[in-house]
Amino acid sequence: MLRIRLQRRGRKKRPIHHIVVADNRKPRDGRIIEDLGRFDNVTPKNQLDLNRERALHWLKQGAQPTDTVRSIFKDEGIMYEMHLIRWGKSEEEIEEALAEWRERREEKEKEVPTRKERQQALLEAEEKEFQKQLKKKAEEAAKEKAKQEALASEEDDDDDEEEEEAAAEAEEEAEVAEEEDQQEVEAKEESADEEVKEEETEEVEAEAQEEESDDESAEEEAEAKEGDTEEEEVEASDDEEEEDEDTEDTTDEEEESEAEVSTDMLAKEAIEHIENTPLDELEGFVPEDEDRVTVQRALDDKKENS
Repeated sequence: MLRIRLQRRGRKKRPIHHIVVADNRKPRDGRIIEDLGRFDNVTPKNQLDLNRERALHWLKQGAQPTDTVRSIFKDEGIMYEMHLIRWGKSEEEIEEALAEWRERREEKEKEVPTRKERQQALLEAEEKEFQKQLKKKAEEAAKEKAKQEALASEEDDDDDEEEEEAAAEAEEEAEVAEEEDQQEVEAKEESADEEVKEEETEEVEAEAQEEESDDESAEEEAEAKEGDTEEEEVEASDDEEEEDEDTEDTTDEEEESEAEVSTDMLAKEAIEHIENTPLDELEGFVPEDEDRVTVQRALDDKKENS
């Protein structure tokens, strides 16, 4: 049985299909009877170069097209013309019927959007959804910030009240302490007159003892100052090491925060970043929660082309 089918040609990842007539017992890339044309379905327009007369000739001879070839012939009106021929229509009637069929097909093609238009509409829809999500996140962040500020202001008010109460209690305690001090002063003044005589006799001995204690205290203060200076130097060196570690931690955190993902960008920016960045550096750029089809498709194209 004769078959009208596609025969793959071209190169890797860039096929071009030949529309051929062959025996169905032959392999796909085997010997053919006649080459009827070319079909390129890689380009958006699906370019077709077909010998219409020879295709009709082999259909009349009983050659059976495959499903793919039949759909191509339908789009070109060949199957419709073959039906008209089998119904016994004249050539004029066939031409009129084909002209009406072509007009209807052109009207349908105008109504159906092209692949580029569909891609643009999908991109615009994703951009609107992304902007909507960004706006929602900003509103939620503003509400959370306002809530935290309100809680902080309430805590400040409570702290102010506690400080006022503590200040009032401190004033009362100070007044009580002043009264007690006055009473003690009066008692001391009364007993001071009695102790004046005893103090005069003990002053000479006290002065001698004070001179000795002053010498000893001076030596102790000198030793204490030397120990304090050594401790201050050790603490200063420890503070410098802690500051160095803090700066290293902050630089590491800044480097990690600078990593960007596709969900932080617009779809156009993410697609341009994928197209202009090597595949090795794109690992982790598109997270699992990325639901925009255009970004996923750009990454898939990048992987296929590399």
